[in-house]
Amino acid sequence: MHIKRLHTCCTLLKERPTNLKGKKHSSQLWLTRQLKDPYVEKAKKENYRCRSAFKLLEINERHNILSPGMIVIDCGAAPGSWTQVAVKLTNSNGSQENKPIGSVFSIDRQLFHQVEGAHILGNSDFTSLETHRKLRDLLNGKLVDLVMSDMAPNASGVRDIDHEVIITLAYSALKFALQFSKPGSTFLTKIWDGGKSSQLEEDLCKFYNKVKVVRPDATRDDSHEMYFLAREFKGLKAG
Repeated sequence: MHIKRLHTCCTLLKERPTNLKGKKHSSQLWLTRQLKDPYVEKAKKENYRCRSAFKLLEINERHNILSPGMIVIDCGAAPGSWTQVAVKLTNSNGSQENKPIGSVFSIDRQLFHQVEGAHILGNSDFTSLETHRKLRDLLNGKLVDLVMSDMAPNASGVRDIDHEVIITLAYSALKFALQFSKPGSTFLTKIWDGGKSSQLEEDLCKFYNKVKVVRPDATRDDSHEMYFLAREFKGLKAG
């Protein structure tokens, strides 16, 4: 199945719209929701590219998955808000004196603006062998502490179909994580809740010692979005 992946971060509004007349109803709802969303304004003030940064910040505050010196891969990274958070918390830009310097690698099919302190692999599919080769060259034999994914496909509006597609995408991210992660590492992926969530959780438990569902407060109330946080990767047996 070919899945068009789309980072679901909403572009931050630079100016408040003064006239919604003539716009489609769906556009009016989106603009109104953006204006009422405190995380949108907060993201602008703190120079994050979109509000999703606060989801990762909250997950880290609760579960401490990012720290200086870590090697992190951000799958489906555009426009880069999770990468911004990872750079700050791993100290990959060297801004924290006397603390280990980490590395952040950000992959997306789209080209997107550089984030200081991150290695950007734009115009790249994280499932392709060519991207794997480039990444292994950059890692220079090292394995990864955290693979994270805030990716989601374009929504059709049919909940069961959308759920099935994002689950397929989460499995793709998991397969990627298994190839690049060191024993004891962490995997974080977004899904939309539905009937296949339990099977994914069971499969995660085959490879990780601890798996839990997390739903940050920054997630919108009307969203079915949640995250699986899998910790303590068991490693892959040779053979």
